[in-house]
Amino acid sequence: MPVIADIEAAARRLDGHARRTPLLSSPFLDEIAGRRVFVKAECLQHTGSFKFRGAWSAVSAMEPDLRAKGVIAFSSGNHAQGVALAARLHDAPAVIIIPADAPRIKIENTRALGARVVLYDRATEDRDAIGASLSAAHGLTLIKPFDDVRVIAGQGTTGLEIAEQAVNERITDADVLVCCGGGGLTSGIAIALASHATGLRARPVEPVGFDDVTRSLATGKRQHNAAASGSICDAIVTPTPGELTLPVMQNLCGPGIVVSDDEALRAVALAWLRLKIVLEPGGAVALAAALFHGAQIVTPDVICVASGGNVDPDVFARALATLAE
Repeated sequence: MPVIADIEAAARRLDGHARRTPLLSSPFLDEIAGRRVFVKAECLQHTGSFKFRGAWSAVSAMEPDLRAKGVIAFSSGNHAQGVALAARLHDAPAVIIIPADAPRIKIENTRALGARVVLYDRATEDRDAIGASLSAAHGLTLIKPFDDVRVIAGQGTTGLEIAEQAVNERITDADVLVCCGGGGLTSGIAIALASHATGLRARPVEPVGFDDVTRSLATGKRQHNAAASGSICDAIVTPTPGELTLPVMQNLCGPGIVVSDDEALRAVALAWLRLKIVLEPGGAVALAAALFHGAQIVTPDVICVASGGNVDPDVFARALATLAE
């Protein structure tokens, strides 16, 4: 299981390679939420999402001979880009398995970063089976998107930064809302906060219909989603929580919050209008929870992790159109 020492080691490997992303705020967002709202802008990280942290952590920790043979990953796009860039910077080949319905910008960016892209139908094909087959055939090392200690450790460096930034902002009691798919970012942040900022508590946020983590935390048993796709929040659509991540979240996280696709789109628009940052819907659900589900939050302050900004132009246009409603 991942521990704080893993995250601190990942932070040392990431030093000088990952961006230290800002903690942003706006009085206009505070007014909507009814409390102070801070946004950890991981959309400004390399490749446009927090995923670069976990990818670099995993690739940099590999034995050189093994890394030279290449890596493989499966992803809806953000983990794909993170692994592609980390592999390129280490002169290692990369194969990325991406669902065919992923946003076009994510597929194109992954190819542009030098990775070989293999598309699949997430409704009818098993990405784990595809990854295992390619790994065995070509001697590639699989870097899972969330159920990998090194990946979780890399994502957890976000939590170390939040803990330091909270001190500067005099934040001592806050829920830290995290856009959650399989739980790698959420569990990594939870471990970091439990060690470095005990007054801050991580909470997962998911889209309606894909709230497997929220239901798993409520029932104490691993839950699965009924569908494999169907939300505009594609970046955080996963079938079930990770085997490594769920126990961490059960031990350290507060209850989950579920938001609608429309609320996510509205949060994308407000992030652009008030903070001047671009988010994708899956990267905006934490902010949506803070703005539109305040009754489920009791802390005086709230920190939202804006986990990604790789949005197709047509989806971003839909989001901005909500400002006129």
